[in-house]
Amino acid sequence: METVYVFFANGFEEIEALTPVDVLRRAGLKVEMVSITSEDVVIGAHGVSLTCDSLFEDCDFSDALLLLLPGGMPGADNLSKHEGLNELLLKQDANKKKIAAICAAPMVLGKLGLLKGRKATCYPGFESFLAGAQLVNAPVVEDAHITTGNGPGAAMAFSLALVHELVGEAKMQELIKGMGVKL
Repeated sequence: METVYVFFANGFEEIEALTPVDVLRRAGLKVEMVSITSEDVVIGAHGVSLTCDSLFEDCDFSDALLLLLPGGMPGADNLSKHEGLNELLLKQDANKKKIAAICAAPMVLGKLGLLKGRKATCYPGFESFLAGAQLVNAPVVEDAHITTGNGPGAAMAFSLALVHELVGEAKMQELIKGMGVKL
């Protein structure tokens, strides 16, 4: 089974990280929470401690269905400084495989040049990091194999958009009904 990898760095935004993990697992997808630090426990931007499933160096990512980057500061900045993650994102993009980033994390994709000529959104104030992107003021923006979200308030819509992309409309509607989501 292909895997959704969600990357965690100290300073991650809790809602933007845990909402997709929860919703994608509810959709029946295999989701692996990966620490890019040397520890399996990472600390969120609001002091929430989380134990990841694995460390970056222990994964080979050959079964990656989706690479997902939560925002938060300094979490997104920490993600952007991880050379192994940057190389993995470039490879995923070259293979036209799914990538998603929310809030401040689209800056990681922007710094790598992955958003040039693409529609994208991000948290207000991070637009300058989205080099060459066509900025869209929307909670969620999908362009080819890249999905971006604009902040904590978009975490559910972002997660459901990913379910729609990966599993389909019927599963997304089932989750909306089952969780009582009002979009």
